[in-house]
Amino acid sequence: MYATLMTVAALWGAAAGLAVRRAAHRFAVEPDEPWRDACPAGHPYAPGPRGWLGPAHCPACALPPEGPAPPQAPGNPASARPAPPRASAPSPAPPAPPAPTGPAAPAAPAAPAPRPAAAAPPPADRGTAPPPAAQHPDGPPDGPCGGPPDGSCGGTTGPRASRVAVPVAGAVGCGLLAGATGWRPELAVWLLLAPFALLLAVVDRRVHRLPDPLTLPLAAAVPLLLGAAALLPGHAGSWWSSVQGGLALGGAYLVLFLVNPNGMGFGDVKLAVPLGAALGWYGWPAVLAGAFAGFVLGGAYGLGLVLRRRATRGSAIPFGPFMIAGAVLGLALGAPAP
Repeated sequence: MYATLMTVAALWGAAAGLAVRRAAHRFAVEPDEPWRDACPAGHPYAPGPRGWLGPAHCPACALPPEGPAPPQAPGNPASARPAPPRASAPSPAPPAPPAPTGPAAPAAPAAPAPRPAAAAPPPADRGTAPPPAAQHPDGPPDGPCGGPPDGSCGGTTGPRASRVAVPVAGAVGCGLLAGATGWRPELAVWLLLAPFALLLAVVDRRVHRLPDPLTLPLAAAVPLLLGAAALLPGHAGSWWSSVQGGLALGGAYLVLFLVNPNGMGFGDVKLAVPLGAALGWYGWPAVLAGAFAGFVLGGAYGLGLVLRRRATRGSAIPFGPFMIAGAVLGLALGAPAP
């Protein structure tokens, strides 16, 4: 019955996953670095929305490199090849010199064998490179822009697996929400929030950071959008419970942050506010289910890393993607049957 709606929503989620790659490249920086304003090859981005949407590489990366083209031989290339030299008859060997008649001269002492040259020490400013698995846990990118190994910028930044995983995650999440929500007005809110959720998940996955220019506007936008949805007929939630859910989940994460600041970042606290507001739209059971699912998914991911010996019990993991995934599951489980 909702096959068409789910298909359209899945296509929207996949398109959102493809569109946020440039914004993810610009936001994925360390806390003490400014947001990037150029592509991986150094070309500045265009101002406005074009500088934030699309792949990480810019149109200038697809242009051929400047310079003269290599010369080509005229005519048939096969005829331009030089003919192999013809074999000639071997020349006769010179006659051997006559043997000396006097006493034999003492043989000259053999020259000492040359000593092997010592290996040059490495430059002082070059350290030991970590193994490839430590540099890129998901596999190294093909080139500086994620393109071919020759260095051209024909692809996108990031491992090849993430280029496929993000659109697939967007398609699955949006399709699941469309199937659980149906033709209700709050579905438009979930679909509008999907690109920002994907962007936050990608940035947190890369640099363990949830930028304030994304989390703080979302904390205000979610209650406002749901307030508009509450004015339309056919909605299945409560705006007041949405506000309570945002305050409750944000407060719970704040307590966890104060108890153990090393175990949870303050960006997770700010992300919990809009996620709690979205879950609270369907009531407290959805809030509890979404929060619990996020911790279960994050714990399973961390346990998998420990079992594979890629992390220790004290290693930090990006928790934002699991908070978002848990919220999607909480919304799907808490939505009344359409």
